[in-house]
Amino acid sequence: MFHATLKNLCVSFDNHFALKQINWKLNDSHHWVITGANGSGKSALAASLLGIGDIESGVITGLPTNIAVVSFEAQAELIEKERRKDDADILDVITEGTSVQEILDEGCKNKTEQLRLVTEFKFESLLTRSFRKLSTGETRKVILIKALTSNADLLILDEPFEGLDHHSDDLLKRLLNEYSRTTPMILVLNRFDEIPSFVTNIAFVEDGQLAHTVAYSDDTAVAELRQLLHLKTSDIAIPPKESAAKTSNLDPSTPLVTIKNGHIAYGDTVIFDELNWQIEPGQHWQVSGPNGSGKTCLLNLITGDHPQCYVNDIKIFGMQRGQGETIWDIKQHIGYVSSALLWEYKVSVSVRNAIISGFYDSIGIYQQYSDEQKDIANQWLVLLDMQERGDQPFNQLSFGDQRLILIARAMVKHPPLLILDEPCLGLDDLNRQLVLALIEKICASADTTVLYVNHRLQDKIAGIDHHMVLGEKRKSAI
Repeated sequence: MFHATLKNLCVSFDNHFALKQINWKLNDSHHWVITGANGSGKSALAASLLGIGDIESGVITGLPTNIAVVSFEAQAELIEKERRKDDADILDVITEGTSVQEILDEGCKNKTEQLRLVTEFKFESLLTRSFRKLSTGETRKVILIKALTSNADLLILDEPFEGLDHHSDDLLKRLLNEYSRTTPMILVLNRFDEIPSFVTNIAFVEDGQLAHTVAYSDDTAVAELRQLLHLKTSDIAIPPKESAAKTSNLDPSTPLVTIKNGHIAYGDTVIFDELNWQIEPGQHWQVSGPNGSGKTCLLNLITGDHPQCYVNDIKIFGMQRGQGETIWDIKQHIGYVSSALLWEYKVSVSVRNAIISGFYDSIGIYQQYSDEQKDIANQWLVLLDMQERGDQPFNQLSFGDQRLILIARAMVKHPPLLILDEPCLGLDDLNRQLVLALIEKICASADTTVLYVNHRLQDKIAGIDHHMVLGEKRKSAI
């Protein structure tokens, strides 16, 4: 039995990567999956349990001493070890190297089990062959058999199914299910559909930090983690705009927003003053600041919903405010998501139709939509990993999923400017990460400039390189 703790652990790996402030508890009654995007630190976290990396601070206590590992690194190390043996041989003859049987016998604690696994993996004919002459998939099987016959107190399996043929893949899934009855496991996996049924907990790693840990029995949390991993790793691009959509007549060289000496005041209370700001096409912005700093006022100046917009020097899409432009002239080029929109969107409509309503800037659907519009909405559902939920009622979704759908609704027409006013307000950390991941996806597309407004400057989003911080009676740019 063991009870292990990682407390405030920071580990560096060759100055190229670091784990930061890891707090994690493990014991012999749990089976964990570590998942996350490529480069997030999944394998590094598993490697730290094996003593790999330099501990900069924090501690690891309580780990068992007999840990068996299956990983590409362990596989490469064994292959390199055999290569070095050959290099060290000064005899003027070509050696066969170590046989597969000899490799399997090193560290074997259960010969009967070894014979069974050799038979199961159909490895009998390879036992006398030199290990160096095996294929990559065959060396992976050797590593697996060695690990499973070591009577380990803990198995660490980093992408164990990679490189296996269909028969071996099915066999390993069956074997792991069998071994799970007696041996705790930690699996590092990229894909949720590979998670075995015996797993009890999931650890989600992001940017070298243990961002989320959830029980595998928590269906809601697991679904959210799956969505987050899908958004982080999927190569699915933002769905295209409707072919019949009007081509934007905006001059691509003209700033989307220009505010000169912006001023908002209510009586003697000045919200902000002397605000000078310009948003160029493709220039994504984050605006942050405390409550009451004027973030929503600033947005309302842009959309024309603030009564003081006409006494300020503002140009939107090259049009001077107060010079005869209509609300439609402005809003046809803007997608807008806010908490107020979520409160207003209480009509009885399906998830798919909520997205389609974005083509008409309406709350609900009041006209016949086209097959192409339905297809585009379905593509958005695939992007959000919600393709099975298109016919569900929108108002039965979680708040986090409703925000995702409303962002998709705002994006279906590919507006030149997408305004997101506190889209994460009231969301727990996992749902907040989902929304931020979707915004990252949108920022990576070419058509839409994102204006993301929130009160947490630390909510960094890849692709947003421009920041402005508003204060009660001041403004500053970052």
